[in-house]
Amino acid sequence: MNKIEKFFNEIKGKKVCFVGIGTSNLPLIELFSQKGAIVSACDRQSYDALGDNAKRAEKAGAKLILGDDYLDNIDTDILFRSPGTPFYKPELETLKKKGVVVTSEMEVFFDLCPCKIIAVTGSDGKTTTTTIISELLKEAGKNVHLGGNIGTPLLPIIEDIRDNDYAVVELSSFQLISMRKSPEIAVVTNLAPNHLDIHKDMDEYVESKKNIILHQNAFSKAVLNLDNDISDSFSCDVRGKLVKFSRRKCLENGAYLNGETIVYNDYGKITPVMNYKDIKIAGMHNVENYLAAISAVWGIVDVDTIVKVAKTFGGVEHRAEFVREFEGVEYYNDSIASSPTRTIMGTLSLYDEKIIVIAGGYDKHIPYEPLGPVICDKVKLLILLGDTAPKIEKAVKESDNYTENNPVIIKVDNMEQAVETARKHAQKGDKVSLSPASASFGLYKNFMERGNHFKSIVNELK
Repeated sequence: MNKIEKFFNEIKGKKVCFVGIGTSNLPLIELFSQKGAIVSACDRQSYDALGDNAKRAEKAGAKLILGDDYLDNIDTDILFRSPGTPFYKPELETLKKKGVVVTSEMEVFFDLCPCKIIAVTGSDGKTTTTTIISELLKEAGKNVHLGGNIGTPLLPIIEDIRDNDYAVVELSSFQLISMRKSPEIAVVTNLAPNHLDIHKDMDEYVESKKNIILHQNAFSKAVLNLDNDISDSFSCDVRGKLVKFSRRKCLENGAYLNGETIVYNDYGKITPVMNYKDIKIAGMHNVENYLAAISAVWGIVDVDTIVKVAKTFGGVEHRAEFVREFEGVEYYNDSIASSPTRTIMGTLSLYDEKIIVIAGGYDKHIPYEPLGPVICDKVKLLILLGDTAPKIEKAVKESDNYTENNPVIIKVDNMEQAVETARKHAQKGDKVSLSPASASFGLYKNFMERGNHFKSIVNELK
């Protein structure tokens, strides 16, 4: 009996509760029911608000615990915390004191996974970097399982994973905070203030991210961004092979940009890989993403494969995604930009001319001051909505390079008004980009719903 079979054998008859009845937990609810666990699922939302998800969980055999006090009276042996449920939530601490095992899908997956895991974290760029790594491995003929924070739970397919496969996993700070096992290959794209509405402070956020390398062994590899001070500061905690990537400096070990050429230095063996302009997805932030990905797979994927993927991979949805051209104006969806640094590194770095930007959303209590000067340099019309609109406006107007109506700032109430305002003011040849610099909550469930709504409005323009 292998360890996967042993695990599922041991949970037969055990009471297992899942926090959150969302799309990522539903396959887990079904799996554990099939394996003979007594499953319950709890959620703050009502039965009607959960809609089909509640019906699907019930059909799988789960007992539903719903409403504001959903965590107060849980009778369970094992509780799976969703990434959105704070690790130090008092109700969870109480359950742990009662002997309840509090874990998560990723923790169990890491314990059971039979194949090599490559995991990526960071404040920005982690989804694209994770996807690039998976594309490189697939093109090299490897069997790849892509998941984690990128949206697909991997534990439900654990029995289908073979020893020589690769699991490529995106990890958020919420997943990493409780993890005590690290991947064989760990990548940290960059770190900047984020999610400070959930984490008690920046130190907790950074320490959570550090778990991606802290539990590696001497045979593992850590890939760190030399150009990002916080990522680079993890170097002293690396136990295995340390590889770095940089857009600005030559390296002894890792991928870097030398003029226009991406180069890999393997302890003195220097290999030119490609001209960075060969990368199909635009922006220097995506050059960084490729430097990180190349450093992760070096020795597994050859140069010809790397170049082929770079020239053909079109990027991930909601990341500076071209929507359509209408009345001579190009519309782009960069809904993934849920922080100021993401908007700065993404949309505001892509275009030579000044553009029209739609921004604003939920307030994660992160600083907006760095965004102001870049908007003044790069934006002609700034359309603001949501809770962070006043913060963004303040950051812009207090910038040293702000002058009256540079940019023009217009506040609106919703996305329909935002798109209509952009259309009204845009001239032929202009570019309009949704790049919120803020989370989606309050107006939307997530950045995908926000981006899809923006795209639907733009595509319906007549």
